[in-house]
Amino acid sequence: MSGVSDETNTAKAPPRRFDAGAFLFSETGRLAVITVLIFAAMALLAPGGRFVSEANLSSMAFQFPEFAILALAMMLAMLTGGIDLSVIGIANLSAIAAALVLSSLFGAQAVGADAGLAVSLAIVAALAVGLAAGTANGIAIGVFGLPPILATLGTGLMFTGLAVAITGGSAVIGFPAAFATLGNGAVFGVPVPLIIFAVLAAAVAVVLNRTAFGLKVQMLGTNPLAARFAGVDDLAVTLRTYIISGGLAAVAGLVIMSRANSAKADYGVSYLLLSILICVLGGINPYGGFGRVAGLVLAVLSLQFLSSGLNMLQVSNFARELIWGALLLLVMVVNGFGFRRSR
Repeated sequence: MSGVSDETNTAKAPPRRFDAGAFLFSETGRLAVITVLIFAAMALLAPGGRFVSEANLSSMAFQFPEFAILALAMMLAMLTGGIDLSVIGIANLSAIAAALVLSSLFGAQAVGADAGLAVSLAIVAALAVGLAAGTANGIAIGVFGLPPILATLGTGLMFTGLAVAITGGSAVIGFPAAFATLGNGAVFGVPVPLIIFAVLAAAVAVVLNRTAFGLKVQMLGTNPLAARFAGVDDLAVTLRTYIISGGLAAVAGLVIMSRANSAKADYGVSYLLLSILICVLGGINPYGGFGRVAGLVLAVLSLQFLSSGLNMLQVSNFARELIWGALLLLVMVVNGFGFRRSR
């Protein structure tokens, strides 16, 4: 009987096959098509095949990880039904902490073992500041019950003000040459910032899809009341989410600092709106509860392709913002039907 039962169970569970039609009609599939179409359009329109040149592809691979990592941080907050408007403030404050360690304790002359120690301590300092800032956000939202948009707007201004007070508004410079590898180096031809983003994106995907914490984050964003009745500790989940978001923002700050070879309180200001745009384009539900890292990655690529291509076509910033806004509205309208059905 056991053999018959095993054969029956096997017959009832045939191997799952990839359904191309279902994929194309999914949010991720639609965004994949949009990304491919944007790439093809820019490749055809850019003069002299410059868009698909090795130099341009390499340049794009170095550029987009900065704001892509910030978008990962924003995604986590949005999945809980919140938002993190302090990511730029955290990134810059963390970078300034790392810059002060590098410039004050070691200086640009550090080489060899001293340079390795300097970079390690700078990374630890930046992550410590980012995690502490994320904890402050989590306490403001989870403990004091402040609306995420107001709490993180206030803390973001506070972090930026603290960074200005520490530096006097000027840039911090004077780093060991080894630190430049973080934002400008390559491993076997692959840009280091791209490797960092790929590792972080994979880690976030695993956390969201394969861990109890990831399930709780999405449950909290879908229905906070039902999540509480299901035994989800909303305070613990909120704290952990914003702590991780702060850590990701700190990593982004390190990459920006390394690429610019300096740290300043107002770097990457435009990345705040860009990270929100990426999340919405990537299919992250603005009401919380649903979103995939794959969609975010495709949104990053589509915006990078569009931005690089428009630069080559010498399109003005005003027209570029018009195109970005139109693309945002289009995807929101299409995805909005799915969001309403899921609520």
